[in-house]
Amino acid sequence: MIRFQNVSKIYNSQSAALRDVSFSVDSGEFISLVGRSGAGKSTLLKLLIVEEKPSEGRVYFDKRDVHKMRPHEVPFLRRRIGAIFQDFKLLPQKTAYENIAFAMEVAGKPKTEIHHDVPLVLDLVGLKDKGNNFPRELSGGEKQRVAIARALVHRPDVIVADEPTGNLDPINTWDVIRLLIKINEMGTTVILATHDKEIINALSRRVVSLDKGAVIRDENPGRYILS
Repeated sequence: MIRFQNVSKIYNSQSAALRDVSFSVDSGEFISLVGRSGAGKSTLLKLLIVEEKPSEGRVYFDKRDVHKMRPHEVPFLRRRIGAIFQDFKLLPQKTAYENIAFAMEVAGKPKTEIHHDVPLVLDLVGLKDKGNNFPRELSGGEKQRVAIARALVHRPDVIVADEPTGNLDPINTWDVIRLLIKINEMGTTVILATHDKEIINALSRRVVSLDKGAVIRDENPGRYILS
């Protein structure tokens, strides 16, 4: 489904974010990208959603090189790959409902579909009664669940989560991780980038470990092991 083939990302002679990275992700997998800050985890995800371009190598999604897509095709790719970030990226002047609805409006979805789907995803992430709350009225965990609902509303094939629990306390952290597991069990591929050792070891899923931009370990099931 997803394939990184000999991917390198060189910013300058002193900085290589990725070095000759190759691995694949099958449909329905739950895979964790592990590494210290600066290991290349976020860069890999940005390459997949075409926010960055590789210096060398290719990135494939459904057998297509995503960096050879025409500009008008990229938004459709990003609807198939829902992205979640550490800082939530919610619009502060919009309610939880409106944040999710806005993502559908931008995609040109009709109002009838928006009115039907937004309550469904709010319910799925456990925020059925929080639709009218603004981000400032939500806890960190609730904000992240709104962000997950926004990513899910397009029914993506893949969810990529870049340090989604980095700003959360332990209770909210595990609420988010359990939600990602639930989403995966419903058939969605999940790629989780994290440096949280406890999460990785508790998941007991496939782990791709990065160090200084290179893959140093790929195990299924894997554990958090960095030399």
